[in-house]
Amino acid sequence: MLFVGDDWAEDHHDVELQDEAGCRLARARLPEGVAGVARLHALIGEHLDEDAEPDEVVVGIETDRGPWVQALVAAGYTVYAINPRQVARYRERHGSSGAKSDAGDAHTLADMVRTDRHQLRAVAGDSDQAQAVKVVARAHQTLIWDRHRHMLRLRSALLEFFPTALEAFDDLIAPDTLELLAKAPDPVSAARLSRAQIAAALKRARRHSVEEKTTGIATALRAEQLSQPPAVAAAYAATVRSLVSVITAFNAEIAAMEEQVKSCFGRTRDAEIYLSQPGLGQILAARVLGEFGDDEHRYATAKHRKNYAGTSPITRQSGKKKVVLARFVHNDRLLDALHQQAFCALRTSPGARAYYDALRARNIGHHAAVRQLANRLVGILHGCLKTGTPYDEATAWAHEHHAAA
Repeated sequence: MLFVGDDWAEDHHDVELQDEAGCRLARARLPEGVAGVARLHALIGEHLDEDAEPDEVVVGIETDRGPWVQALVAAGYTVYAINPRQVARYRERHGSSGAKSDAGDAHTLADMVRTDRHQLRAVAGDSDQAQAVKVVARAHQTLIWDRHRHMLRLRSALLEFFPTALEAFDDLIAPDTLELLAKAPDPVSAARLSRAQIAAALKRARRHSVEEKTTGIATALRAEQLSQPPAVAAAYAATVRSLVSVITAFNAEIAAMEEQVKSCFGRTRDAEIYLSQPGLGQILAARVLGEFGDDEHRYATAKHRKNYAGTSPITRQSGKKKVVLARFVHNDRLLDALHQQAFCALRTSPGARAYYDALRARNIGHHAAVRQLANRLVGILHGCLKTGTPYDEATAWAHEHHAAA
């Protein structure tokens, strides 16, 4: 077998080749792109037996995505994506000086896949469709997070010079709010808005109770408030107008990307099983599928899937002291989606609600109870995927009902 450590950067890769005894066979710095991959294949070919299979080449690298990784997988190599923290801890096992270099990291990665690959997880063989879902679902979620940041900036600006706008508009990303703030981004112009203009914006946004809301908005905008000097107010108004334009653009792109997420997710083979789970709609299911992937052999047991999700607790024990804690290191996107699923499942699944209520009755806090419910739902999802069957309420919670009885 041949072991390759690949320390990647934006424009180059430092690689080291080792044999099974740990002897260094070659070391090189390769450019990113086709030329670099070709040189890596040639370097491997120089030291690999003619009758050896491609999967006898084991590669350690600190990422699981990108065209370089895809090229390694396509070549048939066994690729391990290793967390940089693991590499740092492994490096500290062999020296205490704190020295670090790209070539040294390549050596460490080669050593890791040679001696500890049984403790590592190979890059999953997800389908192209599942990878596409992951890309668009992440892009959609990132747009939502970025919009929220801009909304908070807008709220901060309004709070400092136009606080009555916050009383008039309860949703700063709503189309009617953005339309009216674009027309009147300061207190003076907002007070001049007619009821007809306000009502027209509400109708275009398809709001209910237009007359009542028009009255409430008009009253709030015309209320007295402390004011900023004219020059300062004009500067704030320009800021508000700019933020409104950005948020409006975000709304349009989020809506377009949402359709893309639904389209990609609908073509995956496990879409029906994911949509059958309590608390999962198309967008949330796409996020969960994208982060879990669809490689049937990636998670050997439900525990492996829960550990990857970050919903299962960790135990720290030393002597007589023993504590059980939530996982600090986790996939933020996946855990966020699973937390939302658990919260939504409280309204759609009697079994999930009963499980949550039982936890709360034991004086477990809300967030901890939701996290434990999410952990339980991950196990149910794993069972459904392994057996290829949609979610069934009675089957999923039969164990809990039996325990209660």
